[in-house]
Amino acid sequence: MDSMKHTRSQEQILAVLKGLEQSISAQDLYVELRHHGKGMGLATVYRALEVLKLEGLVQVRTLTNGESLYSLVKEDRHHLTCLQCGASIPIEECPVHELENQLNRAYQFKIYYHTLEFFGLCQRCQEAHLT
Repeated sequence: MDSMKHTRSQEQILAVLKGLEQSISAQDLYVELRHHGKGMGLATVYRALEVLKLEGLVQVRTLTNGESLYSLVKEDRHHLTCLQCGASIPIEECPVHELENQLNRAYQFKIYYHTLEFFGLCQRCQEAHLT
C-alpha cells in the first residue's frame, strides 16, 4: 500500500492525519491544512481523501447526521452510537475478526478495515426519555 506514489496534497493530508488522535471531517481537515500553511481547495481535499481511501490508507466513518469522519487505517473501529444525542462510545472488543478472515479466504477479497456500529440510546438519553 505505501509503495504508491502520492501527490503533494495526498502527502500533506497523510501527515496531518498522522498527527491526530481522532477522526476528522473533510471540512475540519481543510481548516487544519490551512492552519499549517498548506493551502489547497476543499474539492482537492475530498479528491485526495477518496484516492487514499481506495488505496486502503484512510478509512471513513459516517455518523448518524451524515457527516463523514476520516482517519488513517490503524485499527478496526467499533462504537455504540446514541441516536438521540449523537454520543459515540468506542468499544474495544471485536467479535468479527474471525469472520473477516473467513470472508478474505472465501471470496479472495482484500479487506483493508472494518467498522462495527450499534445504534440505540445512551443511559443519559434513556433516563431523560423516561421522565
